[in-house]
Amino acid sequence: MTETIHTTREIEALIPHRWPILMVDRIIEYDAEAKRIVGIKGITATEWWAQGHFPGLPVLPGVLQVEALAQTMAVYVAKQPGFGERIGLFAGIDDCRFKRVVVPGDTLRLEITMEKLGSRFGKAKGVASVDGQVACEATLSFIIPPEGVLR
Repeated sequence: MTETIHTTREIEALIPHRWPILMVDRIIEYDAEAKRIVGIKGITATEWWAQGHFPGLPVLPGVLQVEALAQTMAVYVAKQPGFGERIGLFAGIDDCRFKRVVVPGDTLRLEITMEKLGSRFGKAKGVASVDGQVACEATLSFIIPPEGVLR
Protein backbone atom coordinates (compact mmCIF):
# COMPACT_ATOMS: atom_id res chain seq x y z
CA MET A 1 0.00 0.00 0.00
CA THR A 2 1.30 3.41 -0.97
CA GLU A 3 1.57 6.09 1.69
CA THR A 4 -1.13 8.78 1.63
CA ILE A 5 0.23 12.32 1.75
CA HIS A 6 -3.24 13.94 1.49
CA THR A 7 -6.65 12.34 1.98
CA THR A 8 -9.78 13.32 0.04
CA ARG A 9 -10.80 15.62 2.91
CA GLU A 10 -7.40 17.34 2.84
CA ILE A 11 -7.61 17.69 -0.96
CA GLU A 12 -11.02 19.37 -0.53
CA ALA A 13 -9.36 21.85 1.83
CA LEU A 14 -6.87 22.74 -0.93
CA ILE A 15 -9.04 22.91 -4.08
CA PRO A 16 -12.69 23.92 -4.64
CA HIS A 17 -13.82 20.78 -6.53
CA ARG A 18 -16.47 18.54 -4.93
CA TRP A 19 -18.44 15.42 -5.79
CA PRO A 20 -19.38 14.57 -8.49
CA ILE A 21 -16.51 16.37 -10.27
CA LEU A 22 -13.72 15.83 -7.73
CA MET A 23 -11.37 13.54 -9.68
CA VAL A 24 -8.52 12.96 -7.19
CA ASP A 25 -9.01 10.58 -4.25
CA ARG A 26 -5.65 11.05 -2.57
CA ILE A 27 -2.14 12.37 -3.02
CA ILE A 28 0.57 9.72 -2.68
CA GLU A 29 3.71 11.68 -3.61
CA TYR A 30 4.74 15.30 -3.25
CA ASP A 31 8.22 16.63 -3.96
CA ALA A 32 8.42 20.43 -3.97
CA GLU A 33 12.10 20.37 -4.98
CA ALA A 34 11.40 18.23 -8.04
CA LYS A 35 8.17 20.21 -8.67
CA ARG A 36 6.27 16.93 -8.78
CA ILE A 37 3.05 15.53 -7.33
CA VAL A 38 1.23 12.22 -7.80
CA GLY A 39 -2.45 11.61 -7.16
CA ILE A 40 -4.67 8.54 -7.33
CA LYS A 41 -8.24 8.16 -8.62
CA GLY A 42 -10.04 4.85 -8.19
CA ILE A 43 -12.42 4.28 -11.10
CA THR A 44 -15.74 2.65 -10.14
CA ALA A 45 -18.81 1.42 -12.01
CA THR A 46 -21.04 3.73 -9.95
CA GLU A 47 -19.51 6.98 -11.29
CA TRP A 48 -21.93 9.47 -12.83
CA TRP A 49 -20.57 9.03 -16.37
CA ALA A 50 -20.47 5.21 -16.39
CA GLN A 51 -24.07 4.51 -17.48
CA GLY A 52 -23.90 6.67 -20.59
CA HIS A 53 -20.25 6.39 -21.69
CA PHE A 54 -20.89 3.74 -22.97
CA PRO A 55 -23.99 1.66 -22.08
CA GLY A 56 -22.78 -1.82 -21.18
CA LEU A 57 -19.13 -0.84 -21.73
CA PRO A 58 -18.18 1.96 -19.30
CA VAL A 59 -15.05 3.85 -20.39
CA LEU A 60 -13.72 6.89 -18.50
CA PRO A 61 -14.01 9.86 -20.89
CA GLY A 62 -10.65 11.26 -21.94
CA VAL A 63 -11.69 14.76 -20.94
CA LEU A 64 -12.17 13.52 -17.37
CA GLN A 65 -8.67 12.05 -17.40
CA VAL A 66 -7.40 15.51 -18.36
CA GLU A 67 -9.55 17.07 -15.61
CA ALA A 68 -8.10 14.62 -13.06
CA LEU A 69 -4.58 15.69 -14.08
CA ALA A 70 -5.58 19.36 -13.84
CA GLN A 71 -7.00 18.87 -10.35
CA THR A 72 -3.79 17.14 -9.27
CA MET A 73 -1.88 20.15 -10.61
CA ALA A 74 -4.26 22.43 -8.68
CA VAL A 75 -3.36 20.61 -5.45
CA TYR A 76 0.33 21.19 -6.17
CA VAL A 77 -0.27 24.89 -6.86
CA ALA A 78 -2.49 25.34 -3.78
CA LYS A 79 0.37 24.06 -1.61
CA GLN A 80 2.70 26.82 -2.85
CA PRO A 81 2.98 30.05 -0.82
CA GLY A 82 0.49 32.72 -1.91
CA PHE A 83 -1.80 30.47 -3.96
CA GLY A 84 -4.14 29.03 -1.31
CA GLU A 85 -7.40 30.85 -2.07
CA ARG A 86 -6.83 31.49 -5.77
CA ILE A 87 -8.62 29.49 -8.48
CA GLY A 88 -6.92 28.67 -11.76
CA LEU A 89 -8.67 28.20 -15.10
CA PHE A 90 -7.48 26.20 -18.10
CA ALA A 91 -5.41 28.26 -20.53
CA GLY A 92 -4.41 25.33 -22.72
CA ILE A 93 -4.26 21.59 -23.21
CA ASP A 94 -1.41 20.83 -25.59
CA ASP A 95 0.05 17.66 -27.07
CA CYS A 96 -2.77 15.61 -25.54
CA ARG A 97 -2.76 11.91 -26.38
CA PHE A 98 -4.90 9.01 -25.19
CA LYS A 99 -3.13 5.66 -25.27
CA ARG A 100 -5.14 3.26 -23.11
CA VAL A 101 -8.78 2.74 -22.22
CA VAL A 102 -9.62 3.35 -18.54
CA VAL A 103 -12.48 1.30 -17.10
CA PRO A 104 -14.11 0.64 -13.72
CA GLY A 105 -11.76 -1.32 -11.49
CA ASP A 106 -8.72 0.61 -12.72
CA THR A 107 -6.66 2.85 -10.47
CA LEU A 108 -5.60 5.97 -12.33
CA ARG A 109 -2.18 7.32 -11.31
CA LEU A 110 -1.97 11.08 -11.92
CA GLU A 111 1.56 12.45 -12.18
CA ILE A 112 2.23 16.16 -12.62
CA THR A 113 5.62 17.79 -13.14
CA MET A 114 5.47 21.58 -13.06
CA GLU A 115 7.41 23.31 -15.82
CA LYS A 116 6.50 26.90 -14.97
CA LEU A 117 4.68 28.58 -12.09
CA GLY A 118 4.26 32.33 -11.89
CA SER A 119 1.83 34.41 -9.89
CA ARG A 120 -0.79 34.31 -12.69
CA PHE A 121 0.24 31.48 -15.04
CA GLY A 122 1.38 27.90 -14.75
CA LYS A 123 2.29 25.00 -17.01
CA ALA A 124 2.91 21.32 -16.31
CA LYS A 125 3.40 17.96 -17.94
CA GLY A 126 0.74 15.46 -16.90
CA VAL A 127 0.73 11.70 -17.29
CA ALA A 128 -2.21 9.51 -16.26
CA SER A 129 -1.42 5.81 -16.15
CA VAL A 130 -2.89 2.46 -15.11
CA ASP A 131 -0.60 -0.37 -14.01
CA GLY A 132 2.41 1.40 -15.54
CA GLN A 133 0.72 1.91 -18.92
CA VAL A 134 0.15 5.50 -20.07
CA ALA A 135 -3.56 6.23 -20.52
CA CYS A 136 -3.31 9.98 -21.15
CA GLU A 137 -0.55 12.53 -21.40
CA ALA A 138 -0.73 16.26 -22.01
CA THR A 139 0.87 19.60 -21.32
CA LEU A 140 -1.58 21.61 -19.22
CA SER A 141 -1.50 25.35 -18.65
CA PHE A 142 -3.67 27.60 -16.52
CA ILE A 143 -4.19 31.22 -15.69
CA ILE A 144 -5.26 32.79 -12.44
CA PRO A 145 -7.70 35.54 -13.41
CA PRO A 146 -7.77 38.93 -11.71
CA GLU A 147 -10.02 39.23 -8.66
CA GLY A 148 -13.67 39.77 -9.53
CA VAL A 149 -13.59 37.77 -12.78
CA LEU A 150 -15.08 34.68 -11.12
CA ARG A 151 -18.25 35.57 -9.26
